[in-house]
Amino acid sequence: MTATDRGSLGLDDLAGLLQEDKVEWTEAIESIHDQFGDEGVREILRHLQDHALGMDVPLAEATLNTPYVNSIAPDDQPAYPGNIEIEQRIENLVRWNAAAMVLRGQDQGAGLGGHIATYASCATLLEVGFNHFFHGFDDENDPDMLLPQPHAAPGVYARAWLEGRLTLDQLKNYRRELGSGGGLSSYPHPRSMPDFWEMPNASMGLSTPAAIYEARFAKYLENRGLKPKSQRKIWCFIGDGESDEPEVLGTINIAAREKLDNLILVVNCNLQRLDGPVRGNGKIIQELERVFRGADWQVIKVIWGSGWDPLLARDKSGVLRKRMDECLDGDYQMYSVLPGDVQREHWVEGNPELEQMMRSLTDDELKAIKRGGQDPKKIYAAYDQALRTRGKPTVILIKTVKGDGMGA
Repeated sequence: MTATDRGSLGLDDLAGLLQEDKVEWTEAIESIHDQFGDEGVREILRHLQDHALGMDVPLAEATLNTPYVNSIAPDDQPAYPGNIEIEQRIENLVRWNAAAMVLRGQDQGAGLGGHIATYASCATLLEVGFNHFFHGFDDENDPDMLLPQPHAAPGVYARAWLEGRLTLDQLKNYRRELGSGGGLSSYPHPRSMPDFWEMPNASMGLSTPAAIYEARFAKYLENRGLKPKSQRKIWCFIGDGESDEPEVLGTINIAAREKLDNLILVVNCNLQRLDGPVRGNGKIIQELERVFRGADWQVIKVIWGSGWDPLLARDKSGVLRKRMDECLDGDYQMYSVLPGDVQREHWVEGNPELEQMMRSLTDDELKAIKRGGQDPKKIYAAYDQALRTRGKPTVILIKTVKGDGMGA
């Protein structure tokens, strides 16, 4: 077949024609690895990349993006150490109290209130961290530093109240710092609440560079013997919309250059800003993956909940993965509010193989499958791997939904 003939074919036709070539190239790479190891593979791929670039073939997505699935395979997930049922009850209480605290402020008619949806989307992310990962003082290590999403502050306050660290009067005076009996600041700030917050992080994406510099100077002091070496981690949570702030992506090269393996950045990808979708006609997770991998960060993606694992395991031909790659953020936002039978129609799009796969789930089961950011097992696996990373910072791109936590 001539190049002209191939140019008239669709992508699916070309993929079929190239399948044999892919097998041969895969075998060749494996042979090179057997003979020359990792460096041999890197050298041949670098040569091929340079040649393709010389042909003006764009390669950013091919070289910097991994498939739109979880980075950690189900077989590689550690066992979850907690009782998910009990943890879910606690999370529900915290979420309810956070919403009640905000709505109470709004209902009083004083122009107060706050944000509910941010904490609703990241509640499980924070709860898994509080229950299993965020460390306080001990004999050998300094406490971790936590910078939550600023708009998630009501959830942090609600949990602190359940722990007995805040009073009911303080919760009633959310956003009334001078209220009778004490109050709570709108966003994290140590000047307003010096015994609670460690660092301000609510202005124009400044939490990311603040976390980077905190991690950097902790390393500086340790490397020069000015403080003991520690397992302390800096945990910084931001929203995907916040990544548009120039202060966020404009500073990440510092973290890679300084090899800040004491820094873990968690991006809550709920696909939504205050004023609309983050990337309605794109994919914010894939976009951020390219940026962070290009900056030499460890990138961990948590996209799909455990309910998708059996379907992906059956996807021998890759048809489901291909469909996941094709769908855009705007599609996924729509799917999250559709009933199961309508979701299935959008997923299948006339493909018999996909239809057979999706028919293995009832309408209710399909509707109830969670995104990765609402699945404690997936979140735990990502956090656990981040703690084990050495020599570079880690970013965890976690897909959530801004609402009740359910949906595709």
